[in-house]
Amino acid sequence: MKRIIVTGALGQIGSELIMKLRDIYGADNVLATDIRLTDSLVTTSGPFELLDVMDADRMHALAKDFGADTMMHMAALLSATAEEKPLLAWNLNMGGLVNALETSRELGLQFFTPSSIGAFGPSTPKQNTPQDTLQRPTTMYGVNKVAGELLCDYYFHKFGLDTRGVRFPGLVSYVTPPGGGTTDYAVDIYYKALEEGKYTSYIEQDTFMDMMYMPDAVQAIIDLMEADGSKLEHRNAFNVTAMSFEPEQIAASIRKHIPSFELSYDVDPVRQGIANSWPDAIDASAAKNEWGFKTLYDLDAMTEDMLAKLTQKV
Repeated sequence: MKRIIVTGALGQIGSELIMKLRDIYGADNVLATDIRLTDSLVTTSGPFELLDVMDADRMHALAKDFGADTMMHMAALLSATAEEKPLLAWNLNMGGLVNALETSRELGLQFFTPSSIGAFGPSTPKQNTPQDTLQRPTTMYGVNKVAGELLCDYYFHKFGLDTRGVRFPGLVSYVTPPGGGTTDYAVDIYYKALEEGKYTSYIEQDTFMDMMYMPDAVQAIIDLMEADGSKLEHRNAFNVTAMSFEPEQIAASIRKHIPSFELSYDVDPVRQGIANSWPDAIDASAAKNEWGFKTLYDLDAMTEDMLAKLTQKV
């Protein structure tokens, strides 16, 4: 990777991915794009262009004019939002992906897009979920992700496009606020712990979900993209994870720093239903074996860093 264009650069992953990429590859070599404009570091620390990923011609022109050799397609509607607006989710998530793949095919770019544990469904094994297993999701977001995984595989086998991707678990970040994901409670709980000393969870007790701290997620993207492609058996949709926990465990971790923290419940049936359809813990051995995937943060290390970073913000 030398010249990288990123869609959805102001999203949860993109906001931190852009800064890491610019730190490694140089600010002028990373073009951030998004449908909106802010005054954040993403837009001010290097090149930025407005882009609606449904506009295939503009996407192609931006990538070509920038001289990109890599496309990272991060733009998407997340799980809970996609259930509220399923047709919009299909059009944006699939239409945007097709445009990004076509731009990459036409210009010969290396390509990355993330999938998700949302690609699994209630019939998927919930414990130690294999890399290759039954995928019958019951959400529009999950349907999008499974279709996207297959489409990226198709572009690799049909056109020789260097497509790569991971299945992310819930991602926790102090940089961007929650953005419509089912696992966002694991972000919001830290904000509320500092601001109010209490949190009401929309996910019920004993609901385990895989999670990862954003610095580990960003590093995983870079490590996969820099890996030797000849050693990648799966190429797309590698299972990755760092930890699996339920609300009481994250509350206990927070109480090590804020002993008076209180956790209560007001379960959202939509997001709870989505969570129930996902695995409790997945097997990331394929990623470890094929490209050396690893993480640095467990739950307590993540909690300590999240609270320290958010203390400077709230």
